[in-house]
Amino acid sequence: MYRSGFVTLIGRPNVGKSTLMNLFIGEKVSIISNKPQTTRNKIRSILSGDGFQIVFIDTPGIHNPASKLGAYMVKAAENAMNEVDCIIYLVEPRKASGADKNIMNRLGNVDTPVFLAVNKIDTVEKAELLNVIEDYRGCYNFAEIFPVSARNAENTDDLLAAVKNILPEGPRYFPEDIVTDQPERQIASELIREKALRYLREEVPHGVAVGIELMKRRADQELVDVEATIYCEKDSHKGIIIGKKGETLKKIGSAARLDIERLLGSPIFLQLWVKVKKDWRNSDFYLKNFGYDFSNV
Repeated sequence: MYRSGFVTLIGRPNVGKSTLMNLFIGEKVSIISNKPQTTRNKIRSILSGDGFQIVFIDTPGIHNPASKLGAYMVKAAENAMNEVDCIIYLVEPRKASGADKNIMNRLGNVDTPVFLAVNKIDTVEKAELLNVIEDYRGCYNFAEIFPVSARNAENTDDLLAAVKNILPEGPRYFPEDIVTDQPERQIASELIREKALRYLREEVPHGVAVGIELMKRRADQELVDVEATIYCEKDSHKGIIIGKKGETLKKIGSAARLDIERLLGSPIFLQLWVKVKKDWRNSDFYLKNFGYDFSNV
């Protein structure tokens, strides 16, 4: 019997959803940062194996939105809960907060089995972890609970095995050699944004978007030209992104180039520009232009 289905990863921002999904897939298909609200779109990744195929959907963190972009992100996460065969709810190893309880209240409106994954167990003592598990057990009727460390791949095999077992009989949705349905341009733009998140100050990253203007292989050599623009909301942020003598922008470009070359399997020539689009996170036009289309969530 061939099993297949859709599994979504939900949780508050920065609990490790992208790290866990990348671990399952074995490749980086969703960007990772220590800053919250890194993932903005639903990212689909495909894991194919002997007799099964899982389509993982990594979602933005569920939070109280302060902009149209934030509202888009929350809607994308909530809609994903009603589209899947299984939900993995990731939390950090501390007792449920008001925000966590709000998420569990929302889970009460779905019929989908929910696995609780208490992530980052490498950061707490066992006694504290057991108290956390009991706290969550009293808040919601989870199908199963798994203490895991996505960073160290601890107990993640048990979680994956439980997901496989709960999948219904179904077709192969994607070819076996496909690991994501995201186009190369979209992945490249997200890789650049990931590096921007790494090198920018705390107040800047949430106002950053990246647009790929050109991705074209040269006819006469094994080289891909990539031109991209980093958009920000304030003139002062533009100067921070560029940095003194262009040093910050150079760091972003150098780090992004390595990941994009791995993505494309070819050397690239990367050029970056920085432009200001004031308050783009509340602009329907720019949100759609940057790929955040409410009709698709």
